Amino acid sequence: MPLRAVALRALALVRTLVAALRGRLDALCWSLQPLSLILLGWSRSPTLSAAAPAGSQWEKEWEAATPTPTSVNYHFTRQCNYKCGFCFHTAKTSFVLPLEEAKRGLKMLKEAGMEKINFSGGEPFLQDRGEFVGKLVQFCKQELKLPSVSIVSNGSLIRERWFKKYGEYLDILAISCDSFEEEINALIGRGQGKKSHLENLHKLRQWCREYAVAFKINSVINRFNVGEDMNQQIKALNPIRWKVFQCLLIEGENCGEDALREAEKFVISDEEFEEFLTRHKDISCLVPESNQKMKDSYLILDEYMRFLNCTKGRKEPSRSILDVGVEAAIKHSGFDEKMFFKRGGKYAWSKADMKLDW
Repeated sequence: MPLRAVALRALALVRTLVAALRGRLDALCWSLQPLSLILLGWSRSPTLSAAAPAGSQWEKEWEAATPTPTSVNYHFTRQCNYKCGFCFHTAKTSFVLPLEEAKRGLKMLKEAGMEKINFSGGEPFLQDRGEFVGKLVQFCKQELKLPSVSIVSNGSLIRERWFKKYGEYLDILAISCDSFEEEINALIGRGQGKKSHLENLHKLRQWCREYAVAFKINSVINRFNVGEDMNQQIKALNPIRWKVFQCLLIEGENCGEDALREAEKFVISDEEFEEFLTRHKDISCLVPESNQKMKDSYLILDEYMRFLNCTKGRKEPSRSILDVGVEAAIKHSGFDEKMFFKRGGKYAWSKADMKLDW
């Protein structure tokens, strides 16, 4: 094997070991100084990259090396019962991989270095009334022994019986909530008839306490909610993290010719986003993500298990990891691993390390 190839493989191994050590250190720091960890997480970059001078040969090899899929977002379905106007993973297909094929892909990702899997959609609880995602959650925690398994959901279809059956295998449940005013949620499209999205949010918060699942809230800041003050409600719900995204346009998904949404009317400026963050700066669990931070710092896997490259403002899929393997597919993902670490993508994400008061 050529010397350069050997060196790059060694570099990849070192990076995997460093990531693992950092994970354990994060867990220790989280238990001692939670607020300090959050602040550090916003500014931290990978250890090896930070040690290298800008423009050095070491840094160039870091850039050229194959990224490790430390944290993966698997959008296994595009189907959803909500119609959020800014959605950037819309119902363009109804395809869902067979369960065993999905498990095969997840095992491949674990072997390639995955530590955290996040199941998303669409709405993940639509498929088989939550049984499909439940079986994947159990497989990832019980069989693959992943440190962190999470789900992002609108919460409308989750029932207590799901927690009774699968709650022990789930580390984090993130519920999407963009406003604490029902009228605003309706304007956004986050709702279903006369059912209250906010009442359901509080019910899910209580179930997470009862079944020892860490509770998280995701909010997309857009034209309709950018002026809202959410301090009181977020503090009352007390999530472990409040992820605040800036509304993002993705061609072919929520804008452009082939799009199923017209999200242009939801877009806000960087200045408006910063004003919203300033208004909520005293909330310790706030995790802000501007468009610049978000666009290329997530590893997104679609319903065919293809990595989605968003570097050009639209989703360009790789070949499926089931066909070509993780290493070959991830090279076409456009994943910015340095930004992933810089935005605090690696944190104490296993509920065993959080030591929360359930």
